[in-house]
Amino acid sequence: MTVDAFDHSPEAIASTKRAYAASLKLGITKGIDRSRAVLAMAEAIKRSFDDILEANTLDLEASREMAIPDLILDWLKLTPRRLEAAVEILQRLGELSDPLRRVRSADYQLEDSQTYTQLTPLGVIAFIYEAFPELAAIAAGLCIKTGNCLILKGGTEASHSNAAIAEALQAGIADAGLSPGCIELIQTEHGASIRDLVSQDQYLNLVIPYGRSSLVQQVVRQSTAPVLKSTMGNCYLYWSLNGSLEMVRWIIVDSHSSQPDPVNAIEKVLIHRQAMPSSLITLWNSLQEKGFAIKADAELVEAFPQLQITKDAEWGSAYLTKTIAFKLVDSLEGAIAWINHYSSGHADCIVTESYQESRQFALGVNSASSYINSSPRFTRNPARGDGVFLGMSNQKGHRRGFISLESLTTVKHIVQGNGRF
Repeated sequence: MTVDAFDHSPEAIASTKRAYAASLKLGITKGIDRSRAVLAMAEAIKRSFDDILEANTLDLEASREMAIPDLILDWLKLTPRRLEAAVEILQRLGELSDPLRRVRSADYQLEDSQTYTQLTPLGVIAFIYEAFPELAAIAAGLCIKTGNCLILKGGTEASHSNAAIAEALQAGIADAGLSPGCIELIQTEHGASIRDLVSQDQYLNLVIPYGRSSLVQQVVRQSTAPVLKSTMGNCYLYWSLNGSLEMVRWIIVDSHSSQPDPVNAIEKVLIHRQAMPSSLITLWNSLQEKGFAIKADAELVEAFPQLQITKDAEWGSAYLTKTIAFKLVDSLEGAIAWINHYSSGHADCIVTESYQESRQFALGVNSASSYINSSPRFTRNPARGDGVFLGMSNQKGHRRGFISLESLTTVKHIVQGNGRF
């Protein structure tokens, strides 16, 4: 992520102040008005399709001249379908029930009173993202729906695209009668560094970084406000001796099918040492036909010299490409220990026909989600349920797992007395 750094940027301070002031009003806005604003943003994006795609072309041309990595170019390149998918998510968010009206009974009750809890907005959220211009629209929809104001800060590689999308989003909230401060964009040319933004903890309530691990870790190190870490790639699969070869092949291929960011892509596969060599060769050949590169640990490379060896540092880092590394383990216990040490910790899988093994894996793996004979493929707008997701988090702090509407809320306790004293 290319960012010019200047200390104490006036732009970052002004943006957070405007967002904070707007959040005080947005937090008590009726749910129907917030939903109308989300739908208005969807319509504004639709009206601006041509302008957004034209701006994206400028970003792509400039990025190619600057020799930006192909991975970032793939994340950056907008298509009509990617924009349509963002609009569909906004439309769905606008139609969902108000998440802030969910009242729950409290765990304790005071004498002569009734106590309950209710979801309430966090206030101001900063979204710091690398490429992925359309994610600004999705983040804006999730925030406005939950009564939060949003500050957007993208990288220089997507500056034109980010500005065009933010302009459309701001037009949408203006059409709905909301304050302009509900969505703020910090332009990279104004010289505001990441530190300038994430150190405004007197106004910021949450920071969400999205991109490569280096960006996420930079935000975690510099932020004085709470951070909801997102993560992608470096998910593990353990192939049990009694697991199906076809199931393993399907899960790997399907997990990489979410584009342009296969968040839960399986990149590492642990195999029981007694696995049949013929099964391994069949799997590798099938994956290579699908365009995957195959790597392996030293023991497998010794047995199959045609494979490329996996360096030690690779087991704990994401490829973010169609590359799979294979490793032999002695047991399920060994696989769980390896995963807990090296996995990114947000989505890990097992393929087994043993119920006992599946339970041991699900309880033993220290990950946000575990998948048993099921693909971990990530989708932001699943067909079933009311969930709409921005990404995945592997932390055990504010929220863990899918970053959803509820992830952007907190709980308020309300005690209703009966007037006695």
